[in-house]
Amino acid sequence: MIPSPAPAAPPSLGARAARALVFLAAGAVLVLEILGVRLLAPYVGLTLETTTAIIGAALAGIAAGAAAGGRAADRFDGRWLLPLLLGAGGLLCIASVPLVRVFGEAARGTSGLTALAIALMVLFPPAFVLSAVSPVVAKLQLHDLEHTGRVVGSLSAWATAGALLGTFGTGFALVPLMPTSAAVLAIGGLLLAVALALALRFGVTSPAVAIVCVAGAATLAAAALAVGSPCDAETDYHCAVIVDAGQGQRTLILDDLRHSHVDLDDLDHLEFDYTRWMGDAIAALPVGPLDAVYLGGGGFTLPRYVAAVRPGSRARVLEVDGELVRLARRRLALRTGPALRVRVGDARVTLREEPTDSADVVIGDAFGSRSVPWHLATAEFAREIRRVLRPGGLYALNLIDQRPLALLRAEAATLLDVFADVRLVARAANGEPRGGNVVFLASDRPLAPAVRSTARGARTFHRAAVRRIAGATAVLRDDDAPADQLISAE
Repeated sequence: MIPSPAPAAPPSLGARAARALVFLAAGAVLVLEILGVRLLAPYVGLTLETTTAIIGAALAGIAAGAAAGGRAADRFDGRWLLPLLLGAGGLLCIASVPLVRVFGEAARGTSGLTALAIALMVLFPPAFVLSAVSPVVAKLQLHDLEHTGRVVGSLSAWATAGALLGTFGTGFALVPLMPTSAAVLAIGGLLLAVALALALRFGVTSPAVAIVCVAGAATLAAAALAVGSPCDAETDYHCAVIVDAGQGQRTLILDDLRHSHVDLDDLDHLEFDYTRWMGDAIAALPVGPLDAVYLGGGGFTLPRYVAAVRPGSRARVLEVDGELVRLARRRLALRTGPALRVRVGDARVTLREEPTDSADVVIGDAFGSRSVPWHLATAEFAREIRRVLRPGGLYALNLIDQRPLALLRAEAATLLDVFADVRLVARAANGEPRGGNVVFLASDRPLAPAVRSTARGARTFHRAAVRRIAGATAVLRDDDAPADQLISAE
């Protein structure tokens, strides 16, 4: 009698493959979390609430997925669980692009709770299934209790390494090199390819099933492309859109906010109220050309306005977003040269290289969504501005706030701490600033009475009134400058 051959042992998961899988799964979650901020920003803005909602949704998915993956690993064979989890994660990544664009469009102008709802719907599911990969891999690698600590520790280290590479790789490589949607689709496609390879390796699927999965992924990707991107350009910081209303009228929209308006046929026309208020204050300065430094370029409305009304003026624009400058050249007819120079970089850093006593005017118009970036709102930065200004020079700062005006009051206290004279131009109700855009005017010497504005219903509050408005509010300093939180308190 000839004995029957022993059944072949099922394929195992080697140590290198195990490390690679947890590395890939953890890295994909972090990539999707960072790119999720950019996917949602065009619809709900890049606010503290938006970022918090996305991070919270991803962390919730990671925690729940790890717990559920551990329970599933104890009940089911990991050799079919792993392809299922990775394949589902890939399909959910690909589906996130059309889902955000469909639901995000309906959420424009809504609250932070809407951002949380979309983030939970779109980011929680892929974070959940991909975070279940690590405990399933760990179960496949645990052959005896003697090496439990070594196996679990090694896999945890590789997962953390994957998360680190996903974080740095997204910020330094993926975002600068490709559109957000393309990056998300690429990650989803990679996960799906690995899932299919594992499934075929472990013999838990057939080529026909693989073809169906690929077709499904292609359908989702086609849906993402069909919905289309809401951006004219995806910069390192924003989804940028140029709205052309004809007759030279163009508006720059960054994420969900109108940032600049340019009249290409009449560069001394100022459409937005706050630009008109700044223009009035600049017009009251002594006649002649001005040396001006602009913190933030946007549509380059004010630098070109000053050049038009003060021939011979020289502008130095400090703009953090290089792609935005290139977009302004392509779509907003920006021309740079000796009279209008642009330096790309964070204004907190690049302003240090401006010579002392070199500017007649400094214009602060840099924003991170609705708030002045916190590090550009502090007393330390205000002192750097005062250094760059010539004696008697003017600092004009655009700021947005809503009631109870906590950020406005904090910035008033900050500027009063640094400058000899501070004024506030704002729409008023019952003798108090009403909110929305406001403009601070500050100098190291008493400002002339004409440095003010009443354009379009504005009221100018002089130093005593600004002091009353600031009250006992603490000065914003580098060690404590919660600008986003203050503006969020409505």
